Amino acid sequence: MNIWVKVVGFTDVERHSLNTLFRLSVRRTPCYCLWTPEQTSPPHVALIDVDSYEAGLEFASPMRNPHLKVICVGDEAPDYAWRTFTRPVDWHALVHALDSLFASLADLDIDLNLGDPQDKVVPPGVHVALLAGFAQEQGMYLRARLALAGVTDVDDAPTVQRANEFLAQRHYDVVIVSTASAESNPWAFVRSLERLMAPPRSVIVAARAPTWATMEQADQLGCLGLLEIPFNPLQVASLLNRA
Repeated sequence: MNIWVKVVGFTDVERHSLNTLFRLSVRRTPCYCLWTPEQTSPPHVALIDVDSYEAGLEFASPMRNPHLKVICVGDEAPDYAWRTFTRPVDWHALVHALDSLFASLADLDIDLNLGDPQDKVVPPGVHVALLAGFAQEQGMYLRARLALAGVTDVDDAPTVQRANEFLAQRHYDVVIVSTASAESNPWAFVRSLERLMAPPRSVIVAARAPTWATMEQADQLGCLGLLEIPFNPLQVASLLNRA
């Protein structure tokens, strides 16, 4: 499997070492590849030279994915860095750190979009979302928006009953529930999520013309927020980036 590494900063000499590392990894698994914005899939991990000018732009970017594992090189790494290395870089230790995240996946066939939930294996650092009760067009829109927020593994349950079946098969980091579905009480489903052995980190509800009472109910149930249907792109982007 290919592991896409987003590289930010670094000197020409260090870039040469990284390119050599990527080329040599072709002979082994996992295979580490340089991620570029032209890739259709998001990066699996970021390698950032915190002493570079580019790092400041990356850390300040509103499009930064807060769920992406970050390995830093240099001084004064942010608190959320998963690992930090000083200069001169110990490239062997760096590869070992990457392997600790991804080497266990070498013999696994990972499918991020197709198949039943029980057939999917989730790489470390990858977050999983469940959509419950949305029409097909709405689900497709939310999938696209989740992908932009760095969440590419998404299951779509057309009903709450089907969503419960999915929840019995795997853990979800983010659950988005439509209260506009034809089912009688989607709020009961939202309430049940906090009783799971491993509750989702973030629960978001979506409603048509939400009232103040609707917003209060979402808040009382510990939801991250409430989306209005039809979707407001700015509202969706802002909320999903926090999920």
